[in-house]
Amino acid sequence: MGEPCIICVAITGSVPTKADNPALPVSVAEQIESTQAAFEAGAAIAHCHVRDDEGRPTSDPARFARLQEGLHRHCPGMIVQFSTGGRSGAGPERGGMLALRPDMASLAVGSNNFPSRVYENPPDLVDWLAAEMLAHDVKPEIEAFDLSHILKAHQMWRAGQIRDVPYVQFVMGVRNAMPVDRDVFDYYVHTVKRLFGEGAPWCAAGIGANQIVLNEWAIAAGGHARTGLEDNVRLDRDRLAPSNAALVARVVALCQQHDRPVADWHTARRLLGLPLPA
Repeated sequence: MGEPCIICVAITGSVPTKADNPALPVSVAEQIESTQAAFEAGAAIAHCHVRDDEGRPTSDPARFARLQEGLHRHCPGMIVQFSTGGRSGAGPERGGMLALRPDMASLAVGSNNFPSRVYENPPDLVDWLAAEMLAHDVKPEIEAFDLSHILKAHQMWRAGQIRDVPYVQFVMGVRNAMPVDRDVFDYYVHTVKRLFGEGAPWCAAGIGANQIVLNEWAIAAGGHARTGLEDNVRLDRDRLAPSNAALVARVVALCQQHDRPVADWHTARRLLGLPLPA
């Protein structure tokens, strides 16, 4: 058997709406229910965004607190990862929920193009978010939209701005950013191993129809996988995904095909150097 594969489920995001897929969980109660089903299907990490009463993305710490409380109750041991992404707020507002001390939080360490805007991550904000994560003992997940972001994460690690070996996630398939390219993917993997060591954990996420492509590439190459309705609302061209759990089940099947056991929450915490919950 190969090494265990950690499955991250990105349950909501900032962009999809119920018009895109009615199964998208928007309210905190819906998010908790959807995550519990995904957890029972095999996901060990929940990547979390929150929405306001109108369904718009927000960085409201009170909503993150309610979501975290519900996940701790209904998904005991699951790794809770908050998003500090730029669609939900501006400047330090993006990290206002880090004082809640989630297990992990996303950290984009550089800027890049998105479909209709620039995803701005200026150096002073990146430094501040990293410092907040250090102060609150939150493990960052480096969201790498470009090769330079992996190199920047290495620089920050060497400078002590990131405490442990970084957990790097390659994001491919965002329109106007890095396309899905196998040679680039292979070089990303090579670069992570060269900079952080052969055993450094890494993950990959594909957007839209490319979700399943990146799932298989990552699982076959010994990495970890992200799925969920944030990145992709369909099972295929003709069918909407009925739930986050259905997308997780698809990744579980790929793990079985590639002789990779699915990491439970105990194993995922060990692999990422996270403590057991109190």
